[in-house]
Amino acid sequence: MNIWLNFLIDSLAFGATFMYGSTGEILTEKAGHLNLGIPGIMCMGGAGGCLVLNWIGKSALPPFLIVILGILGSLALAMLMGLIYSFLTVTLRANQNVTGLALTTFGVGLMKVIMSKMDATVYLVGPKQMYRWPFAGRQDSLQCLGVLFFLAVIVALCASWVLFRTKVGLHLRAVGENPATADAVGINVTRYKYVATCVGSGIAGLGGFYYIIDYMASQEAYLSLESFGWLSIALVIFALWRPHLTIIGSTVFGFLFSCSSFITNVSWINVTMAFKPVLKMLPYVVTILVLIVSSVRNKRENQPPASLGLSYFREER
Repeated sequence: MNIWLNFLIDSLAFGATFMYGSTGEILTEKAGHLNLGIPGIMCMGGAGGCLVLNWIGKSALPPFLIVILGILGSLALAMLMGLIYSFLTVTLRANQNVTGLALTTFGVGLMKVIMSKMDATVYLVGPKQMYRWPFAGRQDSLQCLGVLFFLAVIVALCASWVLFRTKVGLHLRAVGENPATADAVGINVTRYKYVATCVGSGIAGLGGFYYIIDYMASQEAYLSLESFGWLSIALVIFALWRPHLTIIGSTVFGFLFSCSSFITNVSWINVTMAFKPVLKMLPYVVTILVLIVSSVRNKRENQPPASLGLSYFREER
């Protein structure tokens, strides 16, 4: 395969990690909650899926069942983190920023403990070929376009459809814009906040699982997962709070983030190793530019939900 085509496919595959994280964060933010715990949730989602695979890795279960159980394990642990976040910020009305940062610290640390206790030959070597179907036998970047990659695209499209084409999505956006008004017309604000945060956390957790078990398929992959959680949050701004745009944005982010490794391996491009960290700044620079442009244009549909980051006190309604 041509080196440039291989690089583009690799960028597409790498971007699925961000696609999961940003789609999950968009659902949470549409409910009015800024969840800075996404990096920790992605880490715990990765650990949860690998933990299940470690338990059933040597069993005689059918491959499709192993794939499903791994996904369910990732969803369960990530959604548990989302439930903790919801309880603290929705029920107890704790500060969202502090709660999110605490969850990130907790999730990253616990993931490292869990992953260090497992045998990679059990949860990784065999299962990774199952998750890489239908391109498991390839030796190029196509091998990473497997089950979890296509699931990421489907989830992003479905999330966008629900948000902008259904009554549930309309209610959720109303909760994020003005929870007092939504409450006044009979919408259960607490329920929508809980469900959106837990479902969003589950989706984000799949991004961590995909990165460890499929894209990197490496025993040490979990060590670099936290930074991609922060990039996923940045991608929410790039995608203008629209889940379907994360498909484009994640590909761009994957392309920009991979440039530092790809360009240094191209013989006719003279880039020193000292310049490599500068290239890794490209996704963040692009996000800042998008934020500036969207702020200057000042279109309401391109702005975050009006109540983002603000706790709702029904007594003040």
